[in-house]
Amino acid sequence: EMCPSSNIQTGAAASIGEHPIGLLTRLRFRVTVNTDNRLMSGCTVSSEMAALVDNFGYGWADLRWFTVNAMKSAFIGFDERLDLINNVIKPGYEALISETDRHPSE
Repeated sequence: EMCPSSNIQTGAAASIGEHPIGLLTRLRFRVTVNTDNRLMSGCTVSSEMAALVDNFGYGWADLRWFTVNAMKSAFIGFDERLDLINNVIKPGYEALISETDRHPSE
């Protein structure tokens, strides 16, 4: 459970680019992206993900991996988690990936 903005504010990491989430992701730990305290840190899950994209070059597949990891770690039953992963998260990201392929931003 990684909270990059909060970790920078508390001094646990010097910057997003130096945050251990990069290494842990490369090592394929079950990394999740979180906000810690949204109001105190002034961030959202979207802004945390955007910062990771900007600093580590992550793409949709990486963001999907973080999101699936989060659902795998959620405090709900296994069948509910599996249903949300297979019927909500993965199709949602596939739609984003397909849309990006049809309309690249550059």
